[in-house]
Amino acid sequence: MSTVKTTPVKTTPMIKQYLSIKEQYTDAILFYRMGDFYEMFFEDAETAASVLEVALTSRNKNEAEPVPMCGVPVKAADVYIGRLIDNGFKVAVCDQIEDPATAKGLVKREVVRVVTPGMIIDNELLDTSTNNYVLALSRSNGAVGISYIDISTGTFRLSESANNQAVGDEVRRIAPSEVVVPASARTDDTMAGFMSLFPETMLTFLDDNEFDDKAARKRLTEQFKTRSLEGFGCEWLTSGLSAAGALLSYVSRTQKQEVSHITGVDAYSIDHYLLLDDTTRRNLELTLNLRTGGRQGTLVEILDNCATAMGSRLLRHWIQYPLLDPRRITERLDAVAEVRENISVRNHIREGLKTVFDLERLASKLVMGRANARDLLALKRSLQSLPALREGLAELSSPLFAFDKHLASAALDELAGLADLLESAFRDDAPPTITEGGMIKPDYHPKLSELIAISRDSKGWLARMEAREKEETGINALKVRYNKVFGYYIDIPKTRMNEVPDHYIRKQTLVNSERYITDELKEFESKALGAEEQRATLELEIFNDIRDRVMAKTGHIYTAARFVAGVDVLCNFAEVADSNDYVKPAINDAGHIDIQAGRHPVVEKMLAGERYVPNSVRLDNQENQLLIITGPNMAGKSTVLRQVALFSIMAQMGCFVPGKSASLCIVDRIFTRVGALDNLSSGQSTFMVEMEETANIINNATAQSLVVIDEIGRGTSTYDGLSIAWAVAEHLHDLDGRGVKTLFATHYHELTELENRKSRIKNFNIAVKEWNDEIIFLRKLVEGSTARSYGIQVARLAGIPDNVISRAKHILFDIEQGNAAFAAATVQKTETEKQDTGPVQLSFFDEPENTVISKLKNIDISRMTPLAALNYLNSLKKKAEKASSGHR
Repeated sequence: MSTVKTTPVKTTPMIKQYLSIKEQYTDAILFYRMGDFYEMFFEDAETAASVLEVALTSRNKNEAEPVPMCGVPVKAADVYIGRLIDNGFKVAVCDQIEDPATAKGLVKREVVRVVTPGMIIDNELLDTSTNNYVLALSRSNGAVGISYIDISTGTFRLSESANNQAVGDEVRRIAPSEVVVPASARTDDTMAGFMSLFPETMLTFLDDNEFDDKAARKRLTEQFKTRSLEGFGCEWLTSGLSAAGALLSYVSRTQKQEVSHITGVDAYSIDHYLLLDDTTRRNLELTLNLRTGGRQGTLVEILDNCATAMGSRLLRHWIQYPLLDPRRITERLDAVAEVRENISVRNHIREGLKTVFDLERLASKLVMGRANARDLLALKRSLQSLPALREGLAELSSPLFAFDKHLASAALDELAGLADLLESAFRDDAPPTITEGGMIKPDYHPKLSELIAISRDSKGWLARMEAREKEETGINALKVRYNKVFGYYIDIPKTRMNEVPDHYIRKQTLVNSERYITDELKEFESKALGAEEQRATLELEIFNDIRDRVMAKTGHIYTAARFVAGVDVLCNFAEVADSNDYVKPAINDAGHIDIQAGRHPVVEKMLAGERYVPNSVRLDNQENQLLIITGPNMAGKSTVLRQVALFSIMAQMGCFVPGKSASLCIVDRIFTRVGALDNLSSGQSTFMVEMEETANIINNATAQSLVVIDEIGRGTSTYDGLSIAWAVAEHLHDLDGRGVKTLFATHYHELTELENRKSRIKNFNIAVKEWNDEIIFLRKLVEGSTARSYGIQVARLAGIPDNVISRAKHILFDIEQGNAAFAAATVQKTETEKQDTGPVQLSFFDEPENTVISKLKNIDISRMTPLAALNYLNSLKKKAEKASSGHR
């Protein structure tokens, strides 16, 4: 970041002022107001000119050490600030705090706000569908405190946990734009671990005193105007309160004002929501896709058809925080079902919602002093929509649609009064600025009406004066005009100068004419120009008065905003369900997941010219607890696995699901081990990533969890990988003597033997049809195992040349026959040798005959009952048959 210039230069009072202000903001680019421009100097200028692509000049070009300088127009400042923020910089905005026209000497200036990635108010710089959080972390008494705030919406939350892994997952789920930590975090290994999750440019270090527990409590109670914090359920969350207090201090300091729209804090427990770690959120592509990191092809893209920006943000929050409380889940599902059935009511509500602007961000801009007349017009139109919305919701019985329950009639009346006030005051064509007039209706204030009449009549008055003067002087070429430099004047050609009346006072001589004024014209000029200035001043006073009156009701506005957002999401769920043929899932307490004809909500939308094949899946704690799923690559195993996980997330957030029917138990966590994404930036191999994700599952899964494993052990040798996969499957089946519901896709067909060894493991496969050594993917999950992976056929589909495919078949056949010398064989074959040997499948173990013989040698018959011996013999027979079928 830039530093304060210390090299001696020829200083002026302005440069001295600049340097003294800059010294207080060494970690930010200083925007120094000079007239209609924000100027930057020294290192700031060099940095900003490069990033913003503006001309780098110098203030004193003829000096031995010219001062680098660049600038941007004040009116376009937000755009340039946004570009600097996007490039990891902070911006300190230094304005003139006195009128240059009346200032004696150097105009006083001071920083009025500091813009950081987490301290953005302006809509143009924000994603309307996403919250912009700044996060604070604190650690004390063995617990880590989490607090985050979005000043653009007034959202303020805190939590704490002694589980460092849970905290790490939570801060990733929050996805902040900026992170605030105490200075001592640099030497705290635990805090350093959390800090390592973010780029250095996102971190802001505050003095440890800012995180003092007692100071934080005092700061929060003063902010909320309460005696204690018990009403917010966080009185004893010491670490969380320390983080929240420091965060509130940081916000106030950067914004240079009290953030009065922060009137409470939402204290929550991480354990009260379905836990989705970072790996799971990425693998399931809930909000970001794996390919580009964008929104396309994600669950949120499919589900978000909300009518308001507030609804879109809340929907995103619900996706990331599915519920665990069956009562609350059922309440949401019932509300969606009701509004889905009432199509006309739903249409009426959604049409009304389309006229509601972003109330949260409008209110925040108002409180933070960033609103203009157009923002108040948007607020007016939004408030005017509430009565019709209330009327539509009155036809629904769900408590989630009960307008009066969330916003009392008195509050609604007050908001209606605000709407009437704004309607009476502001012109529909109000300009974006608030200092130049033209935003208040003339009849709102008697004095304003008079001033506007003077300004409006000036042209007519001048025309009348010109006609009168022409008649009185007899000079037809006489003109009455105005310009910004000389004001009002009478222009007369030099050829008629002898006819000028004595009371005309010469003002300016030109080549072909003379300009004059009269006492009457001077009086009018004073009145007309004064009227424009007085009008702008009066309109600003009126604007500020109305803004203060609206600010007094921001609590009601926020309440209305959050209620409207909830209604929007629920109606959106109903709309999506209707459009996509989703069904209401049943929430059961029997511990099973039963999906009939389910579809992946994203994949079915992305298929082009291909029918989606639905699949049914049942998981329970008695017979189908762990499903071993085999089948070739590209057959659809991954889609089925992700589909089941998404069903649980959608149901627990209160959304219908794509299928014929679904009955789902509550799951406390969803774990995924999917794909083979190397974490090369941290030097981790594919296999290490696999093992770390698998270790996370083994160490944290409970009997109420859902585990999705799509391949394991493929990053190492065949036998090591198979051994690990086998052991992991056994462990998940036996977990705490109860097991955990698991979908386990694999290419290790030997794992299908587990069905004969573990009572709650069942084999399934994705069916394919073979035809002339080609395969057709049927995409259908069927019971039973398959002994083949069809790898060579899939390779052909992927475009591997025929000669390579043919050679691969020969090599595979040699391996199957136990020919260890195949690798030394020459690629040059006779035409006879190159004949197609037919489909073959690699076995990871010995040939079937040797396997059976080996097992028979090791069996202790003396300890077996006759029935057990027969069952064991039967299992060996089945194994031999399966293995042999793979050779045919």
